Amino acid sequence: MIELSLHLLDIAQNSIVAGAKTIGITIVEDTETDTLSIEITDDGKGMPPEVLAGVMDPYTTSRTTRKVGLGLPLLNDACKSTGGKLSIDSELGKGTEVLATLGLTHIDRQPLGDMAGVIVMLITANPLIRFIYTHTKNGNEYKLDTLEVNEVLDGMPINTPQVGKMLKEMISSNLEEL
Repeated sequence: MIELSLHLLDIAQNSIVAGAKTIGITIVEDTETDTLSIEITDDGKGMPPEVLAGVMDPYTTSRTTRKVGLGLPLLNDACKSTGGKLSIDSELGKGTEVLATLGLTHIDRQPLGDMAGVIVMLITANPLIRFIYTHTKNGNEYKLDTLEVNEVLDGMPINTPQVGKMLKEMISSNLEEL
């Protein structure tokens, strides 16, 4: 994958398949420590210890449509190439947490990519899931919670094209201001 946002999309898709009702996506850009942290949390079914132990193996996947699962191994490689690391914590019945740390200004760090587009795609494709997206840059924070968005929409579906367009513009604008 050429952008970190696509890794995030892949991991969030795993959370959706795991039955998550709430997915948290947190990005922290910190120039003081020269780190970029990406955390994805969910309240899905979680993984048993034997599955968790093998998730970095590209030939371990729970999908039946293919025999390889490259998402986490590729993200792990992206982290390591910048002096960072990837950690995964999961508990059956409670959910999963993926934390990727990368060197923010490292020459080998992939670009973050179209975060607004990825977040809007996740939201509009999965209107019944609560997404909490938080992006912090040097202490300045932007937060979007679909629970709050749905309250403001007052019954209008969050997955209409008009709402999707408005959300993308709002997220993009707020990220530019960070």
